[in-house]
Amino acid sequence: MDTPFAPAYIALWRSGELAERVREAFRRLEACDLCPRECGVNRRRGTKGACRTDERAVVCSYHAHFGEEAPLVGHGGSGTIFFAWCNLACQYCQNYEISQYGEGRAVEPEQLAAMMLHLQERGCHNINLVSPSHVVAPILAAVLIAAQAGLRLPLVYNTGGYDSVETLRLLDGVIDIYMPDMKYADAEVARRYSGVPDYPQVNQAAVREMHRQVGDLVIDEDGIARRGLLVRHLVLPEGLAGTAEVARFLAQEISVHTYINIMDQYRPCYRANELPPLNRPITHQEFLQAVEEAKAAGLYRFDHRQPRRRFW
Repeated sequence: MDTPFAPAYIALWRSGELAERVREAFRRLEACDLCPRECGVNRRRGTKGACRTDERAVVCSYHAHFGEEAPLVGHGGSGTIFFAWCNLACQYCQNYEISQYGEGRAVEPEQLAAMMLHLQERGCHNINLVSPSHVVAPILAAVLIAAQAGLRLPLVYNTGGYDSVETLRLLDGVIDIYMPDMKYADAEVARRYSGVPDYPQVNQAAVREMHRQVGDLVIDEDGIARRGLLVRHLVLPEGLAGTAEVARFLAQEISVHTYINIMDQYRPCYRANELPPLNRPITHQEFLQAVEEAKAAGLYRFDHRQPRRRFW
């Protein structure tokens, strides 16, 4: 018998609906519209659009990760699978070797399923899908295979936040924990630094849909996240991330109970040194101001780990 916290995808697998979702996702790859860029290329025939990925996922690495948010890590770690490439072009990406240079190897769904099962055997608390927006089809196929083979961990959708609502609906009843970035409140800032002109609009619609599906973050008696929404917000120099606006949106239009990680670890990476003010780390005062802005909006559920880097 399943526990009260049985992962969402088990019921869909048993009903046969998960197999239908897999077929639909691969069908959409034939004129790809899985992310908001809607490139329209046939990825099943090897044509690549903005994400530079065909129908197979490219995996850089997978392992038990102990540096994620506290409710994901617990004592066994978060079972992260890092997908290469991305549907954003963030000029300061700290993982640019993966996201922009595509470091990794193409895998079949069976191989991806084996990674999930290995992470479960390692004692991880969840399967953490990092940068999944452009590889939803192979992820769904892998989950189907893994569920049949005994996968029973919650799935974490760890995304840059530029996600299609239509694609998220394919994931309804599959994903247990949504962990989107909310990078920007200003469209021009998003265009300049991440290469998309409509990030705030798309991002907010996606977060609404995520919350509709899974609600506020539920943490069990052992402090482990089981289901719900967890938002990441990286503080940028000179307030470029628009923390006050992001926090007001979450508190007023999503839920005042939203669990949020105000992230302090920005440092200049990739092309940031060419793009002042991104050419410097944030200051301690900038971080404290962002936290106060989130509190002023009414948010109160924060990731409580100590800062992971020195402020300058």
